[in-house]
Amino acid sequence: MKVLFDTNVVLDVLLAREPFAQVAAQLLSLADRGRIQGVLCATSVTTIHYLATKAVGHRQAQKHLRELLTMFEVAPVNGGVLARALDTRFSDYEDAVLHEAGRAARVAGIVTRNVKDFSGAAMPVFAPDELLCAVLAQQP
Repeated sequence: MKVLFDTNVVLDVLLAREPFAQVAAQLLSLADRGRIQGVLCATSVTTIHYLATKAVGHRQAQKHLRELLTMFEVAPVNGGVLARALDTRFSDYEDAVLHEAGRAARVAGIVTRNVKDFSGAAMPVFAPDELLCAVLAQQP
């Protein structure tokens, strides 16, 4: 399953944000092991770098980002994605850009802690615990 990870899910792990970090870490582990084909929006990568640098310093943030870039595909953000995001019914442009980048990358769904913010999504949207349960239920 190809899933776009919202920025907040990745930051939950990198910044050890409780009570969310454990489930998010399990999802990242599934992506690392190839059970989920993880995708990050290009804008998420820059946001993660900025916030991680403030939290853990430049060197550690660089290390984390390199690890993420080996685990995740990156959905590009270009003029078409940005223009299509303007035409959505999302109240938050950042969420609209993430959604449209995911559509362009042909993801099957989005995982986010802010499911309600994606109520107009053209694909399934999962809370982290919902996605974890769905993936684990498909055990080979």
